[in-house]
Amino acid sequence: MSFLEVTVNLLDGFKTSLFIFFITLLGALPLGLIIAFGSMSKVKIIRTITRTFVWIIRGTPLMLQIILIFYGPGLIFHTNGLGRLPAVLVAFIINYAAYFSEIYRGGIESIAQGQYEAGQVLGMTKTQIFFKVVLLQVIKRIIPPMGNEIITLVKDTSLARVVSVTELLKAAQDIVGLKAIIWPIFYIGAFYLLFTGLLTILFRFIEKKLDYYKG
Repeated sequence: MSFLEVTVNLLDGFKTSLFIFFITLLGALPLGLIIAFGSMSKVKIIRTITRTFVWIIRGTPLMLQIILIFYGPGLIFHTNGLGRLPAVLVAFIINYAAYFSEIYRGGIESIAQGQYEAGQVLGMTKTQIFFKVVLLQVIKRIIPPMGNEIITLVKDTSLARVVSVTELLKAAQDIVGLKAIIWPIFYIGAFYLLFTGLLTILFRFIEKKLDYYKG
């Protein structure tokens, strides 16, 4: 099997990895913010349920969650359940939303109460205070931990193979098993390194742009 043929096969798997990556971010980023507000709710029952949910998701392996979401509905309710890729996407979105929610919550709660009070003195509404005073400071503070989680997500996409979704790593494993060659396993490292490298540059650029928010 030629280098070009291997590359084409791996690119097909990489497309699936990228799809999982971007759909996860698209779903998990806003859902995580909603969960964060639930965790900070003044209503005790909402706060307790939300924090328990986050504790369960963060305390169990993502691989286990993928397996449960894919096999669980069919075994429990005797239905067809979700397809392989949809099950993976649901598991990833729920998992990363839980992690993102804690990052959001930490960032929001790190803002000094005096800044909220100052906004109120100036006659600003709570919404205005959040978007005009608090939000950009929160974004600056959460960029480093958020960047770490997003880079981890790149590598976690390989877990989709547990339910036979052909992402980058499974594509390489299939070639190794079929053609009895080992080098594609090392070759996929270049794909991961390139993508994570680009993300690292992007997050450093964003951090630099937000350097003037020292709050």
